[in-house]
Amino acid sequence: MYEAATGAQVFGYALILIAGVACVAGLIWAFRLGFKVREREPAPPRPDEQPKMPPSGPVHETREVREPDEVPRAADESERLTPHQLGNVGTKRADDQRRPRWSPGSSGSFGGGGGGRT
Repeated sequence: MYEAATGAQVFGYALILIAGVACVAGLIWAFRLGFKVREREPAPPRPDEQPKMPPSGPVHETREVREPDEVPRAADESERLTPHQLGNVGTKRADDQRRPRWSPGSSGSFGGGGGGRT
């Protein structure tokens, strides 16, 4: 009625059991390590430490028209400019702040259904 387990089958079952125990032990170790790391982190800020709106009210973004800034030229053609001589912004505020508009008679977009420029 019952067949005895052979040596190879018992070895396979034992190997699966050992692998399962190792996985569970690894998960427990990882959980404890994460718990210890979290204990060392600072506590979340209290409500009185949260950021507040400035007394002058909310800060709004500004819109402005920008234009390319000219690259400075070296005094001598053999001289090379270094990055700190070039500056960090490639644009400057334009003198004319009017926004460009669509020209009259254009449809405004490709496939917009208008007659286009005539």
